[in-house]
Amino acid sequence: MENSLGFAHFLSQTDTLGRIVLLLLLALSVASWYLIVTKALANYLAGRRAEAFLKQFWAADSLQDLSTALRRQPVDNAFAELAREALEAAHDNHQHGLQKLAAAGGLGEFLTRLLRNGIDQEAMRVERGLTVMASAGSAAPYIGLFGTVWGIYHALVNIGLAGQGTLDKVSGPVGEALIMTAIGLAVAIPAVLAYNAFNRRNRVWLAKLDAFAHDLYTVLTVGEKANSSAGAGRPLRPAVKLEQRAVAKG
Repeated sequence: MENSLGFAHFLSQTDTLGRIVLLLLLALSVASWYLIVTKALANYLAGRRAEAFLKQFWAADSLQDLSTALRRQPVDNAFAELAREALEAAHDNHQHGLQKLAAAGGLGEFLTRLLRNGIDQEAMRVERGLTVMASAGSAAPYIGLFGTVWGIYHALVNIGLAGQGTLDKVSGPVGEALIMTAIGLAVAIPAVLAYNAFNRRNRVWLAKLDAFAHDLYTVLTVGEKANSSAGAGRPLRPAVKLEQRAVAKG
């Protein structure tokens, strides 16, 4: 009989509730690993694209050249999206003036709200899926423990009905029930580690995006003041040359 004990024997002996617990743990595991793989790949690609964009941004000769380049290429990262929206706002200010309610307070206030909103939207985007991983990491051990308790209870009931209470008859079914706890830990540990890793990456990513937004605000507002003092007939030329920022903030 000892040779037949194992996970397959446990599945054949467990009841409906035990199978539901196993399916729940399996669903949490699949969801966690799906998020781990997809978010890791997306974060890697986003980092590469952002690094390339920042090099292009600080190597540009003027804001006009950068705006033209952004219209020609896809906006595939948060830094490019933030720069595109800010440049469009500055362009609308020079061409038509800021007459909408959202632009009340001048270009500086409008850019501040626009950049803050862009950072908040990116924060919401990068946090998608983290709740599932956090839930799997915190709940899976307890779900597995519940399955273990339920399995031990049924094993002891069956042993009592069979009238065989010796140690060799008890240890096998109880050991099989402990498989639930092991499965719960196997689900929880990768989810917790991935959650911590992604959470740290998001903090660093948003800090870099916030620093870039500050630099972008400075470039646009200083350039706008210089253009206003230069006269209406002068072409748009930012006061701060982008090539002076030779070190990319990636």
